[in-house]
Amino acid sequence: MIIKVPIDIFKGITDEDAAKVVDGLATKVADRNASIEQVKKLYKLFCESDCTLLEINPIAETSENQLVAADAKLNFEDNAAFRRKEIFALCDPSQEDHREVAAAKADLNYIGLDGEIDVGGNASEGQVVEAFKILTSDDKVKAILVNIFGGIMKCDIIASGIVNAAKHGKRILKESGMALITADDLDDAAQKALAASAC
Repeated sequence: MIIKVPIDIFKGITDEDAAKVVDGLATKVADRNASIEQVKKLYKLFCESDCTLLEINPIAETSENQLVAADAKLNFEDNAAFRRKEIFALCDPSQEDHREVAAAKADLNYIGLDGEIDVGGNASEGQVVEAFKILTSDDKVKAILVNIFGGIMKCDIIASGIVNAAKHGKRILKESGMALITADDLDDAAQKALAASAC
């Protein structure tokens, strides 16, 4: 039931391409040509607005057999923000995942599904520290795996960022005034936990 219609980006969408989409909907459209034009306009909107996604869901068929976009979702290419200032000015950070907003401020990408920060090839030590702050503030994150690909990122920058993030975390715990016991490794943690439980 999924209709895929490849579009030649040099020619753009043709009437034939758009007709394949309309015919694939298997509806009784009253005006097929109007529906074809509607699909072509959606393609034009996608290209001219630097969209990465333009999803009509659902598309409704009226009692007069006209197609109506009942709801839509649009995503825009972040790198085109300088070209689409009027679109990006509509952004409301209060409607976004707070982790993604914090990551974007540090020029990081955050994927909030399972708690993953993607640090790009030109990340600074400060960005790495910020990435760890975001990760450790998320209750859903139970573990952090750092995979450093030396061909893209300088390993010493990532390592320094991890060390500084760990130091920052320990300092916060120490200054909290809570009765916390910190450890440097698992052996140290096990010994301290045993000692604490004997008290």
